[in-house]
Amino acid sequence: MHVLHVVGARPNFMKAAPVLRALSPHANVRQTLVHTGQHYDAAMSDVFFKQLEMPEPDVNLEVGSDTHAQQTARIMMAIEPVLLDRKPDLVLVYGDVNSTVAAALVCSKLGIKVGHVEAGLRSGDRTMPEEINRLLTDQISDLLFTPSADGDENLLHEGIDPSRIHCVGNVMIDTLVRLLPTAEKHFPADIRLPFALVTLHRPSNVDDLPWLQKLLSSLADLSTQLTIIFPVHPRTRQRLNELTSSSAMNTPLRLLDPLPYLEFLALQQRAAVVITDSGGIQEETTFLGVPCLTVRENTERPVTIEKGTNRLVGRDLRQLRSAVQEILETRGKRGESPTKSNVPFWDGHAAERIAQIIVRRSAGK
Repeated sequence: MHVLHVVGARPNFMKAAPVLRALSPHANVRQTLVHTGQHYDAAMSDVFFKQLEMPEPDVNLEVGSDTHAQQTARIMMAIEPVLLDRKPDLVLVYGDVNSTVAAALVCSKLGIKVGHVEAGLRSGDRTMPEEINRLLTDQISDLLFTPSADGDENLLHEGIDPSRIHCVGNVMIDTLVRLLPTAEKHFPADIRLPFALVTLHRPSNVDDLPWLQKLLSSLADLSTQLTIIFPVHPRTRQRLNELTSSSAMNTPLRLLDPLPYLEFLALQQRAAVVITDSGGIQEETTFLGVPCLTVRENTERPVTIEKGTNRLVGRDLRQLRSAVQEILETRGKRGESPTKSNVPFWDGHAAERIAQIIVRRSAGK
């Protein structure tokens, strides 16, 4: 059986790495790794592949950045000849980026079976490009590997055949569990405790410059109580460069370049609080038991609120400041990792379950 994996952005790498590893012992499975190049920072991609111990991609489409429509179209055009040449039996796509839906659409036209890893997540917000990618990919995938029970419920509600749905757990947690002992050695010696770790990249936050300015001012106010560590996404860096006020240019925040996986995980583990608009970080902080404040009005990962350490603060800066203050005074919304609570399969073995299903299906069982 030939399994072809498609990755395009750094969150995909963390999800694909354990699945590649779990399938590798099976002698009847041949694997191909295709990197679309959606995240085009070669240095960052290279270090992620190295730290995650992933094989070098067999194919790099090098599509680079563009508008959503143009990037998706370029991926579709570039991957079609690869699929026709390699003739995989199954294509695995990951998460909710443009590479995910682009590869799934091409496979559906060519009659190639698709497995979606991290299926079933829904925010209910169709203004998010990722939500559209999730909806479309799940409708045309043959195997849907969900991280939690809410994903199953969403798919069933949308009329998906139950035989296509498999609740396997969270593959990002597989990577975290495996590499956390190594990550602990990567904590920077010059960072003083306590600190808040900030990540922002969604257009709804960073493209609204007046709002971004206010958020920066609020974070600057919080920096009198704790250090603010802010690894800046390239998109966010562009927006910060567009701000010319003194509060943006002479900020007390500690602005860093994007960090490799191990360094970022080390910071997450030691943070007093994480302030983010990232989906995956909501899951990682929940597992680590670190309070997370999500600067969004909704989340496609409600389990992180119901069972974990996540709290939605939206764009209410007063609520953000109040929540940080509460966390500093009471240690906030901390909790046990999901492996010790009611979230099944967040145990570091999700990829093994995926591999077992794929191998069993290839054998006709």
